[in-house]
Amino acid sequence: MQINSKLPNIGTSIFSVMSGLAKEYNAINLSQGFPDFNCNPHLLELAKKHMDANFNQYAPMPGVQPLREVISELLQNCYGAIYHPETEITVTAGATQAIYTSIATFVNKGDEVIVFEPAYDCYIPSIEVNGGVVKPITLEYPNFTINWTTVKNTISDKTKLIIINTPHNPSGTTLTEHDLIALEKLVVGKNIIVVSDEVYEHMVFDGKLHQSVVRFKSLAAQSIIVSSFGKTIHATGWKIGYVAAPKELMVEFRKVHQFLVFCVNHPFQLALADYLKDESTYKGLHQFYQAKRDYFRKLISTSRFTLEPCTGTYFQLVNYKTISVEKDTDFAIRLTKEKGLAAIPLSVFYSNQQQQHLLRFCFAKKEETLERAAEIICKL
Repeated sequence: MQINSKLPNIGTSIFSVMSGLAKEYNAINLSQGFPDFNCNPHLLELAKKHMDANFNQYAPMPGVQPLREVISELLQNCYGAIYHPETEITVTAGATQAIYTSIATFVNKGDEVIVFEPAYDCYIPSIEVNGGVVKPITLEYPNFTINWTTVKNTISDKTKLIIINTPHNPSGTTLTEHDLIALEKLVVGKNIIVVSDEVYEHMVFDGKLHQSVVRFKSLAAQSIIVSSFGKTIHATGWKIGYVAAPKELMVEFRKVHQFLVFCVNHPFQLALADYLKDESTYKGLHQFYQAKRDYFRKLISTSRFTLEPCTGTYFQLVNYKTISVEKDTDFAIRLTKEKGLAAIPLSVFYSNQQQQHLLRFCFAKKEETLERAAEIICKL
């Protein structure tokens, strides 16, 4: 059989590869971004309660009403934004589905999409499989900042989407108010939609505020905001996220959403609706993860790695150029096989496989896990 692949250059995700290696070699897994501790037992009790109450059939296509109302309250409480739960919020099967659906909805063949690299690995394949043209812009190292003059010069009459991500995976950096104002000025009055990946919205550190697109009124009017509960509740396997967007964008988004997944896990949605009524479940998350960041950084501060800035997410970048001149993919594989520690090489997030001698560690782990990992790191 002859198959004309839509993604001929795409293989298995680096996250699957490194987690598979970690399992094969019994290595400490700081590669894939998931906690090694459980979520709140109360959340599990709530899920069981709704399963026992027989909410085990299809949920409404846009998501259960109680959860959409809680999301609306969250957006208002955190950012002062008003999104109508009936027409402007949709519950998705995680953030990846939300991002794919956004791209599939609005990108036609030949449309250009601006992506900032290093970029989360689902962006570019989702654009390409839908016939879009990727216009990558490299974030400026070491702080992974955006050159807005470059963005201005990249925008054309074919630009349909701009994808931003803050807090940023994989770099662990965050956009500033200045960045969002600059973006707002560039797209206002243009037929450009912004897809804002904000899955780590509650993990911004050092007293800074998360600069959500929804804080900027005219920018929000042409934006789709994507977030994920998996990160917020320590249950990435639940695969529940949400999008918020103006009604005219949401109408089109739901047309595609209904044929991709139709709806999302019913009892878990209801459990989340109950759980998130307590604002402390998300408003204290930045303190929880900042403590883990600080502890991990302290543990490895005497190592030969250079610690890069980390102002958000639960990822820490380290530079290993004083240890090895190997390609980061080779170094990450050797670190897993020979030393028993799995990390993610940064080059896989660039379309040109750019080498910066950087690895990404996930610190969403128990203290004892971080201590065991640090012991290995400090011996290198």
